[in-house]
Amino acid sequence: MTRMFFHCSNTRRVIFDYRGTMVDGLTDARDHATRVVQSFTNERSLADWRDWVLHVSDDQGDEFFVVPFTFVLGKPN
Repeated sequence: MTRMFFHCSNTRRVIFDYRGTMVDGLTDARDHATRVVQSFTNERSLADWRDWVLHVSDDQGDEFFVVPFTFVLGKPN
């Protein structure tokens, strides 16, 4: 298992994941990343999340991949 960090950002703000999450590999990290994005976008608010990106990195700061929130949200109608 590896501790991965799931930081979220847009051009104006960064939300740091200081605790990280233990994952079994990149597939598990991808699934967790999708759940993180969904947890932000499922909140009842007027926030527009389309310009946000989730960065997945290890404890050394090496970035493995990014997930644009629009990848999870889909295209607006």
